[in-house]
Amino acid sequence: MQLENLNIVAIGGGHGLGRVLSTLSFMGDKLTGIVTTTDNGGSTGRLRKRSSTIAWGDLRNCLTELVPNDSVGSQLFNFRFDGSDELGGHNLGNLILYGLGQIQSRPLDSIKLVRRMLRVKTKVYPMSETPTDLMAFYPKGRCRVGEVSVDEMPMMPKNLMLAPLVKAVDICVETIENADLIILGPGSFLTSVVPPLLIRDISKAIARSNAQCVFIENLVKENSPASALTLDEKLSWIEENIDYQPVTSVICEDLSVKSDLVKVLHHPLMSQEKKHHHDKDQLISALRLAINDISRQTTPQVVNS
Repeated sequence: MQLENLNIVAIGGGHGLGRVLSTLSFMGDKLTGIVTTTDNGGSTGRLRKRSSTIAWGDLRNCLTELVPNDSVGSQLFNFRFDGSDELGGHNLGNLILYGLGQIQSRPLDSIKLVRRMLRVKTKVYPMSETPTDLMAFYPKGRCRVGEVSVDEMPMMPKNLMLAPLVKAVDICVETIENADLIILGPGSFLTSVVPPLLIRDISKAIARSNAQCVFIENLVKENSPASALTLDEKLSWIEENIDYQPVTSVICEDLSVKSDLVKVLHHPLMSQEKKHHHDKDQLISALRLAINDISRQTTPQVVNS
């Protein structure tokens, strides 16, 4: 089973998903990114407070990761205003996507237009076209709303849900069902990896799919309550929240990470040029090894009689 022959779906948010999409951009239209849209901080959060809209920041980041850093398109969409006035801190790409979202009939149309502008072949979709927020439930009836608040809590929530409940984009469901490989992570566990899985359409599509699901662990501990969890505790937490555990194997650099639930493939991943970033060549190598390992496990054994 060759990586280049697979239909791959990468799910997540933040810089982690952008790095995966950038790494696998040679796959062209055989690669799809499904992006978390619950961010409520920074420039994105300010735009969401202005009017009801999905979070554009992670979508913008993923799109710009798929074009050369020195291109005009990348510089334009990554430009951030300085100062303390109304524009200060805003990202121009977020403003463009927000503006298009007010003009276009649906977010998918805005993203398709930007993909054409930037000449991005990889398909990038929001997890939903309907605005929604994370809601975390803690012991003794405590509740927090919003990504920023969830990541700042000192303890893991018992449950996460989306408020309001939303449906996935139809093309996301179709793409997942036809995938050969699904990638989760890297990124913030609670606010990047988990939110798309909370959409029933997406979690059920993964369950129906024949795809193998590979989870890419972070290189360093994240700044959130999930940092205290072991790998198996993360996988069990997912199962408790979506009623099943979708991950079939894990890619991780830390040799001390073990699992009683899934196969863990240890492989060097850290970039020597950008600390705390996954090296693209090493990540591709690890994915190839994971795919070959999956192939060996699923290939029927021929017994000579």
